[in-house]
Formats: sequence, C-alpha cells, structure tokens
Amino acid sequence: VQLQASGGGLVQAGGSLRLSCVASGSISSINDMRWYRQAPGNEREPVATITSGGSAGVTNSVKGRFTISRDNAKNTVYLQMNRLNSEDTAVYYCNADVRRRGQVGVFTYWGQGTLVTVSS
Repeated sequence: VQLQASGGGLVQAGGSLRLSCVASGSISSINDMRWYRQAPGNEREPVATITSGGSAGVTNSVKGRFTISRDNAKNTVYLQMNRLNSEDTAVYYCNADVRRRGQVGVFTYWGQGTLVTVSS
C-alpha cells in the first residue's frame, strides 16, 4: 500500500491550496484518513481527520479555513486550505488506516509529504 500526496507549493498569504492524497495497492477498505503537518523545528501535529462515513474534524487552528473531504471510490483524501497564513507553512502528510486484501487487521500507512510554503 502506498499513499501519494500532492498539491503543495508556494502561495501568498490569504491564498488557497488543495492537497490530494491517493492510496493505492492491495486495498480492501480504508477507515480513517488524516492530514498532519510538520513545521520547521516543530513536531508533527494532526490537522484533520475524516472517517469512511464522512464524519470530519479539524484542529482548532485551522477551523473555518481548512476542509477535509474524501472520495472513497478513488481512495483519495483532500485538504482544501483557504486563507492561508505564514503559520500554515509546513510539510503536510497524509495517513490512512487500511485493511489490505486477504489480511487480518488494519494498519496505518503514511504518505511522503508535500511542502506548503506561505509567503507574507
């Protein structure tokens, strides 16, 4: 199973970006999907979570600006980021709780990260 994140880049403060993360491989089902971020010198922190049923939540610092969504048919999770500011500069990582075909148990897989840089 692989997760491939994309959509990062350089954006001016107040701008928007949409991140995508596609899961591929021998997948039976995906439970929760999440976005994390890690700013320089900081620990990785959770940003948003969405269940397979579509229940979603975001951390307080991005509430009202970021929206997480997913397309189960495409095994893809999105993060729409609006009104970006310099504090949102970070590498953004996706992860997913995946049940692989023919295997028992659910395992968490991580994407490689995509860099978001917000210029002020």
